[in-house]
Amino acid sequence: MPMEGGTEPFGSPIGAAAVLPDAAPDQWLFRFSPPAAHPYLQLARLDRPVGWWLLLLPCWWGSALASLAAGVPLHWAHLLLFLIGAIVMRGAGSTFNDIVDREVDAKVERTRMRPLPSGRVSVLGAQGFFLLQSLIGLAVLLSFNLFTIVLGLSSLVFVAIYPFMKRVTSWPQAVLGCAFAWGILMGWAAAFGSLSLAPVQLYLGGIAWTIGYDTIYAIQDIRDDVKAGVKSTARLFGTRIRLCVGLLYGLTLLLSAGALWVAGALHGLALIGWIGFALHLGWQVKSIDLENVGQALRLFRSNRDAGLLFFIGLAAQSILST
Repeated sequence: MPMEGGTEPFGSPIGAAAVLPDAAPDQWLFRFSPPAAHPYLQLARLDRPVGWWLLLLPCWWGSALASLAAGVPLHWAHLLLFLIGAIVMRGAGSTFNDIVDREVDAKVERTRMRPLPSGRVSVLGAQGFFLLQSLIGLAVLLSFNLFTIVLGLSSLVFVAIYPFMKRVTSWPQAVLGCAFAWGILMGWAAAFGSLSLAPVQLYLGGIAWTIGYDTIYAIQDIRDDVKAGVKSTARLFGTRIRLCVGLLYGLTLLLSAGALWVAGALHGLALIGWIGFALHLGWQVKSIDLENVGQALRLFRSNRDAGLLFFIGLAAQSILST
């Protein structure tokens, strides 16, 4: 990758922005930001916003479910805090993941032009950027009650071990699910200062959902993962991937419906949102094609819409009820 003159904020050469394979070209982020910021925007995955959406939506699910269970209005301040927290913590987690995986990323076609393996950001620069994002995330976390703060800090166990899991197990997606679905527990805890059966059921459903959509995402890397010795559920499931993702999504729907029932919310607009979520997941399973990596990326990204359908149903029912 050709280098431009100058230095990064943390002291290493600046490179021109590279359009990564799983990001849309000609984004406004790059048009309205200085070249020095481009590699850091990519480190934080701000050029691929579906990631923070998938971290945010479980938080919103948990918060909206708590409002329905308590019969109170939506906690709008909580929803805003979760938005900020999801963006910065997804960025921090991705930066940490890229620091750990920089040598593996250099061997995979889809990831070899990321800022670290391409040399556009130094390890020191990435570490400083990780620290900055983490501090913003901590400030957001400290805005909640003590129980939620402790719960949020507990999630860092999964964040810390996830980058290493693809080296030791074919189920790294399960660890990712534990981390990404954690927001369900956070959303509920922020409202109640405790947990109960409904959010735990929804959390387990969120883990199954994450394993399913990240398995679809991993279809893009199967060939390179074999060469690099990286494990994934996509490799494990092989030609049975449609069946296995279907079972995971079925478990997601069963557990989420159970959570709504326990919370007294399996009716009205919440039920309609759940049905829309179910139909979307069914469409994804039907559309899986191991030979079409472009389709895999489109299906993965579509989970933002699937999750929004569920949240909109919960939120609309909460607004109607109060």
